[in-house]
Amino acid sequence: TMDDAHIFCTQEQILEEISKVLGLIKNFYSIFDFKPVINLSTRPKEAMGDINLWKKAENDLERALKLNKLDYKLREGEGAFYGPKIDIQIKDTLGRDWQMATIQLDFQMPEKFDLTYEGSDNKKHRIVMIHRAIFGSFERFIGILIEHFAGKFPLWINPIQLIVMNITEKNRKYSSNIVEKLKENGFRVEFDDSNSTISKKVRDSQMMKINYMITIGDKEEE
Repeated sequence: TMDDAHIFCTQEQILEEISKVLGLIKNFYSIFDFKPVINLSTRPKEAMGDINLWKKAENDLERALKLNKLDYKLREGEGAFYGPKIDIQIKDTLGRDWQMATIQLDFQMPEKFDLTYEGSDNKKHRIVMIHRAIFGSFERFIGILIEHFAGKFPLWINPIQLIVMNITEKNRKYSSNIVEKLKENGFRVEFDDSNSTISKKVRDSQMMKINYMITIGDKEEE
């Protein structure tokens, strides 16, 4: 599943639109503490369209990166067949590189499909298409996210944020009330009311990498 989107714009809007997408990527990846590596991928050997349009597209992408003061690596011949692109890669916990976000500048498809807009001069002009994906592949993103945090997610994203554990059967009802109050307040919470010892419950919860463990005995109930 790709969060693929296409922005139609004029040639004058290219820098502004690409800068906006670069800002979106920067903000998005900072949420997960990812350190992206930026690549500028240029015209491959098998490419469609006018080479002069390719050069313009490559120059526009490079200008956008420099304008936003971003470090990047040049990857010659690694662009898509219809246009150059900015690729965002990150390393996972095992040091492997993964392709994530991408911004592709496309002068070719608008030519192929004869896509135009009417300018202020009342004449038809060719549009420019920007392809962009922020997650990249959503499933791969989730896989990398799990490895990045080694399964120990920050509170806001963890499927189970809290677990309540009663020490004895006598504390079960009170513990159950606490669980319901937490759920009412929007927390993702589970209740371990098994017959296991409290030490085993705590150990199991640690293995599940739950953010907060609440143990309830007579003292807590009082």
